Amino acid sequence: MSITYLATIMQTPRRHHLEVLRNVRIEVDDGGAMVSIEPVGAGAHADVVLSPTTVLLPGLVDTHIHAPQWPQLGTGLDLPLETWLFEHTFPLESKLTDPGFAAEVWPDLVATLLAHGTTTAVYYATISVETTTMLAETCATTGQRALVGRVAMDHPDGTPTWYRDHDAQAGLAASAESIEQIRALGSALVEPIITPRFAPACTDELLRGLGDLAASTGVRVQTHCSESDWEHGYAFERFAMSDTEALDGFGLIRDHTVLAHGDHLGDDDLSTLAASGAGVAHCPLSNAYFANAVFPARRALEAGVRVGLGTDVAGGAQPGLLTQCADAVTMSRLLDDGVDARLAADERGVAGSRISITDAFWMATVGGADLLGLPVGLLEVGRQFDAVAVDTARPGSPLRVWDGVDDDDRTFEKVVRLATPADITDVWVSGRRVAGTA
Repeated sequence: MSITYLATIMQTPRRHHLEVLRNVRIEVDDGGAMVSIEPVGAGAHADVVLSPTTVLLPGLVDTHIHAPQWPQLGTGLDLPLETWLFEHTFPLESKLTDPGFAAEVWPDLVATLLAHGTTTAVYYATISVETTTMLAETCATTGQRALVGRVAMDHPDGTPTWYRDHDAQAGLAASAESIEQIRALGSALVEPIITPRFAPACTDELLRGLGDLAASTGVRVQTHCSESDWEHGYAFERFAMSDTEALDGFGLIRDHTVLAHGDHLGDDDLSTLAASGAGVAHCPLSNAYFANAVFPARRALEAGVRVGLGTDVAGGAQPGLLTQCADAVTMSRLLDDGVDARLAADERGVAGSRISITDAFWMATVGGADLLGLPVGLLEVGRQFDAVAVDTARPGSPLRVWDGVDDDDRTFEKVVRLATPADITDVWVSGRRVAGTA
């Protein structure tokens, strides 16, 4: 049986373009797909009628999250990446191989992200098949669309002895078992994703084997790529080529491969990604702490590379993608203008790097959906009804629309920059209401 919604939609079907659909009736079938979106008059009937001060946005697609880092959110961000990993992150992730602890953390993480409007999440889990499957089960039962990956890591120099796969063959077997277990859940929302952590944590044998596993199963791939000076330089020292070239040689750069960060990608790397259909999970806040550079989002997009947004929980200290949209714009301004006032203005920055709030929101919705190859990210016929309702008139909220002052562009920017979970009244995934304050 279909359900109808009456709402005003704000979305970005294309970069640089805001689309506002006022007073439309959206019909959603029992499979969660939108079958019609039609303009209607005031007072028209629908099963769900949003208030005149509420806007409906497409669900947000977070393309990079470390689930076991959830308990350390907001801590240790003054440290170098390798110190943060080995002294804080790996010990915590090891604790999340305990099913008892995972049973506490996973539901809290998924519920919180849904409350922020994250309807699709791409997760790194742990090295444990069991707790990885538990995360997938949590997403399926709570109602979040997700790609969930068991983290593969076996390199004796790049990982601690107490948190890694015994060897490449053990890592491959565990990754294959994780794929089988997640698929066996039979969830329309949750899929596995092959997840070599990053080159420093994986032997050549493991990387090559995971590339073969991706080819034989058709499962997507995610990993880190050229995040920092350390990781970028490591690839040249070990492989005598860039991170992208090495991953491509192992068969891991494929259609819909998600490469986290990519701040140090060169023009040849971008060309490789564009040709393969792979792309970047741009994590603007996390990059400010750990990447030693600003990701050139506009240059990547203009090179034809797929780009989505990611929070990089917990390297990024904010769990919501709306704040990441604002951060993406800020970082692009810093890259464009430069930051060292000792240099002349025309020598200080990288001109032509700025993006707009509509560009950033496009990456958080359509861009992320395209990167993953999922029918979400836009409220249009044929796609799944993943949506977020935001109240623009909640008492006490900084989000306020002023008659005679705010036009559609200003209202949209305010919604993206200022909305918090307290302003999000409803969140739907595949037509099912899964979160909200109403």
